[in-house]
Amino acid sequence: MKKNKLTTKQVQKLERRRSAALATPTDLDTAATKDIEGAMNAILADVFALYMKTKNFHWHMSGPNFRDYHLLLDEQADQLFAMTDPIAERVRKVGGTTLRSIGQISRQQRVADNEAEYVEASDMLAELREDNKTFAARLREAHNVCDEHRDMATASLIEVWIDETERRTWFLFETGRRAGSAGH
Repeated sequence: MKKNKLTTKQVQKLERRRSAALATPTDLDTAATKDIEGAMNAILADVFALYMKTKNFHWHMSGPNFRDYHLLLDEQADQLFAMTDPIAERVRKVGGTTLRSIGQISRQQRVADNEAEYVEASDMLAELREDNKTFAARLREAHNVCDEHRDMATASLIEVWIDETERRTWFLFETGRRAGSAGH
């Protein structure tokens, strides 16, 4: 039986493949990949930070509306967590790499943490409302990056996430209104 020996050219080709193991094929140029990767990794870091804050408030909720607020925040946290995998996979599909650690998340997140010992329920709702409102604006910025590079697939996902974020903002706004207030 004859053993196949690799030629020098074949060995070099294999070595190139090994060194570029995460280089996903894409028709986007390098600049587009880098821009989309940067925008979406910042979004992913914000999603993780907003998820954690939402769960923090969910776990530490108290007061007369406990059950309703507790369930609302749990539902919103689930929605946020459901975004993480599609975001990371889009980054990979366009040829980028994505977040690898909690440390990377903390360095890139733009959502402020809240580590207070106690936060009033109304303040929790107001803080999350503002965070979600700001997050919607950041999603629009990421959408602009995708539009600039003709990445319709990522832009399409972002459009759904904007709608979900606006819904979370609306629910937090309506839930946090005081009886008899116009709310505007």
